[in-house]
Amino acid sequence: MKNAWRFGFFTLAGTVLVAVALALPPANTHQTPQGQQAAAQTQSVSGKIASVDQNSFTLTVGSGTSVSQDAQKPAAASSTMSFTVDKNTTIEGSLKVGSTADVTYRQDNGSNIAISVHVTP
Repeated sequence: MKNAWRFGFFTLAGTVLVAVALALPPANTHQTPQGQQAAAQTQSVSGKIASVDQNSFTLTVGSGTSVSQDAQKPAAASSTMSFTVDKNTTIEGSLKVGSTADVTYRQDNGSNIAISVHVTP
């Protein structure tokens, strides 16, 4: 009889332990602060290509061209923006100085990383 009580007690205790473990929220080890989520937001810009390097290029944006975050924010004055090209960047056309380009990019640690580039001659 004593063994039956022990078996029942340990079965009940195990069931409660499993229920508590399942009720807890999962540990999320990949939490990102709000600032990092905003940094990963894609933006777009159009302008003329000013220079081209092996893994980067510079775009001149200004009057007549537009910079937008989700196509809502126009550019003010003429300026240049540098973009890094990586293995995940899609490039339609050829990056040539003087060509017009539409760039979709994200900011990562202060750098503009090109996601896609559409070049028109």
